[in-house]
Amino acid sequence: MEPIIVNSKANANRVAQRRNKAGTIGKIIATLLFFALGIGMIMPFIWMFSASFKNSADLFEYPIRWIPKTWDLSNYEKVWNGSITFSTFYFNSIKITAFQVVGSLITSSLAGYAFAKLRFPGKNTIFLLYLATMIIPAQVFFVPRFIMFDKLGLVNTHLAIILPGMFTVLGTFIMRQFFGTLPSELMEAAKVDGAGYWRTYWQIALPLTKSALVTLLILTFTWHWNEYENPLILLRSRDLFTIPLGLTSFSDENGTDYPAIMAASVSAMIPLVIVVTVFQRWFVQGIANTGLKG
Repeated sequence: MEPIIVNSKANANRVAQRRNKAGTIGKIIATLLFFALGIGMIMPFIWMFSASFKNSADLFEYPIRWIPKTWDLSNYEKVWNGSITFSTFYFNSIKITAFQVVGSLITSSLAGYAFAKLRFPGKNTIFLLYLATMIIPAQVFFVPRFIMFDKLGLVNTHLAIILPGMFTVLGTFIMRQFFGTLPSELMEAAKVDGAGYWRTYWQIALPLTKSALVTLLILTFTWHWNEYENPLILLRSRDLFTIPLGLTSFSDENGTDYPAIMAASVSAMIPLVIVVTVFQRWFVQGIANTGLKG
């Protein structure tokens, strides 16, 4: 019987080794494939960055010279010191986006906590109706919103952009999903200790939702920083323009000066790159915990 047992163990070891080898090869292939896809996705951004330091003659050189022969900074000087200065657009976008992001974090976390942990009549029905508004195209609200803000005297002001952006259905959904994963025993223990709804939310529940808050921060920052249609409809004065409208004005004025346009586009991307780079780790964790994968 012993030789049979030894042979079966040897066969099992060989099978396990084959499986491990196949798994290792599969991981290598998958890694190389995703690496190639990643390189393909960032190639346009690399070209844009390179083109922003070239002159018009070198821009259309073929084959593409990824590293400029001479680094021409005049394109960025034209962006920041020209007749249309990006500093104004940057300040406007930063101000508007900051208020919208902070407002979204506050309103979404409060609503998400209420829908996840509080008990009140019609909670699920109200949440489903609120969630159903995501089905309505945003373009449907343009005319009614313009009329309403015109009656309030807010057209051509930043408040017309800030106020609607402080409320987000998706943000409420994200926070509700995350608050729902917190043990109810924590809330019950706080209630036993004499904590009210506000104190339980502020001191116990909210500190545990950092990854969800960062996820919402990145999403809302990206949406509002790149928002084009609402500012286009509600803003008239150039000194109130945001980055997307500023890019359009800059492109219209500079026509075929593509290196300068690339420099303006690179300048517009810098805050997005910084925010995503700084908060990437919490963003991935938040996406996993809120059930928004794939």
